[in-house]
Amino acid sequence: MTTQALPVRRLPAVTVIAGTGFVVFWSSGFIGARWGTQYTTAFDLLAWRYVVAGALALVILAIRRPRVTKRDLVTQVGMAVLTQFVYLGLIFTGIDHGISAGVTALIGSLQPILIATVAGPLLNEPVNRRQWIGLALGLAGVALVVADDLHAGHLSPVLFLVPLGGVLGMVVGTCLERRRKPATSSLDALCIQSLVSTVLFVALAVTTDQLTVPNEPGFYGAVFWLVLLATGGGWGLYLVNLKLSGATRISSLLYLVPPTTMVIAYLMFDETIGALAVIGMLVCAAAVLLIRLNERDGAVLATLRGWRNPGG
Repeated sequence: MTTQALPVRRLPAVTVIAGTGFVVFWSSGFIGARWGTQYTTAFDLLAWRYVVAGALALVILAIRRPRVTKRDLVTQVGMAVLTQFVYLGLIFTGIDHGISAGVTALIGSLQPILIATVAGPLLNEPVNRRQWIGLALGLAGVALVVADDLHAGHLSPVLFLVPLGGVLGMVVGTCLERRRKPATSSLDALCIQSLVSTVLFVALAVTTDQLTVPNEPGFYGAVFWLVLLATGGGWGLYLVNLKLSGATRISSLLYLVPPTTMVIAYLMFDETIGALAVIGMLVCAAAVLLIRLNERDGAVLATLRGWRNPGG
C-alpha cells in the first residue's frame, strides 16, 4: 500500500516542474529568434540551429540505438514537419519581417483555444465548462500583456497570417501525436524530429539562397541558445508534458509564455514591464490554475508509467 501511495503524492511535483520548465524554455525561443535575426535571415538561423541540434541528435541516437517501429517513425516525421518545420519556419519568418515577439506570442496563444475545440471529439479529452472559462480568461490575460504592441499598425495585416499558419501547424501536429500515441520515448522522438528538421531547414535555406556563414559571434551565441534552451529544453519538455498532461493542459501553459518572455527580455535587454502587463500576468496565472485544477492522479500516473516504460 505504501509503494502505491508514494508515486501519486510525487506526481504533482513532477507535473509542476515539467510545466514550469516548459514555459521558461519555450519562452527562450522568442528571445533567441529576436537575437539571431539581428544578424541574418530566419531560414539561415534555423538551418544553423538544426545543423547543431541534428549533430547532437545523431550522436545520441547512435549511443541509444532505439527500436522504432515504422508507424512511430512516420508519426515522428509528421511531427517534425508540422510542429518544427511549419511552426518554427513561419514563427521565425514573422519575427524576421517585423512582428514583435509579444504579438507573435499573442498569436501563439490561440493554440489552447484551437486545441480545445478538437480535443474532445478527436482525442477523447473532453473540455469542461471550467476549463473553457480558463481558456477564455487566459486569452484575455495574454491580450493585456501584449496590449502595448497591438498599436503597431504599420505592418500589413496579411503578415499576421504567417505566424497564425505556424500555430495551425502546431495544433495539427499535437493532435497527430495524441491520436497515434507513439511508443517512442521523448528523448528519441526529439532526436528523430531534430534530424528530419535539419534536412528540411538546410534544404530550404539552400534553395532560397539564404544559407550563409555569418562572422558575428553574437549569431552563434543565438544558435547555441536556441539549441540548448529552445530545442533541448522547450521541445523536449513539450513532448514530456504532452505525455504527462494531455493536449489541452499542455497548450494552456502557452498562456504563460508571453509574460515570461517579457520577464526574460527585461532581464536580458532591460525592457520595462508596465502595470497592464503585470495584471495580464496574474490573469494568465489564474487561467492556467483554473484549467489544470483537480487533475486526476490516477490518469496522470498511468500516463507517467507509459512514458517511463513506453514499450510496456
